Amino acid sequence: MQIEEVVKYWLTSAEDDKRVAEHLFEKGDYAYALFFGHLYLEKLLKSTVVKATDAQAPSIHNLRVLSERAKLPVSDKQLEFLIKVQEYNLRARYPDFKFDFKKRCTKEFTQKELEEIVEFGKWLKGKI
Repeated sequence: MQIEEVVKYWLTSAEDDKRVAEHLFEKGDYAYALFFGHLYLEKLLKSTVVKATDAQAPSIHNLRVLSERAKLPVSDKQLEFLIKVQEYNLRARYPDFKFDFKKRCTKEFTQKELEEIVEFGKWLKGKI
């Protein structure tokens, strides 16, 4: 595959995940909406890795590592944000016995987090 085709693949897949996150939010499934928000950023980051390296993105899910591989100039605040969103990948899929994360994912919390994810996604798209 050509590099541009791979970049387009990741961008298209990211937009699909964003749409799923929005649907899950509308249905009140807030923890999984954030999980798909993580997938959205992961795939955008993979597109930036491909664009920056002219090679396939690694099969990893760590947003911080992907941003490093893409050689993105992330601020400390952005790095903290990526680390926070990284948690949504694990906490939604592997809840603790008390389901603390799921309880924390209120409509208001999730809406705020998804808005921040979308804003970060816009910033990433501008880097591609």
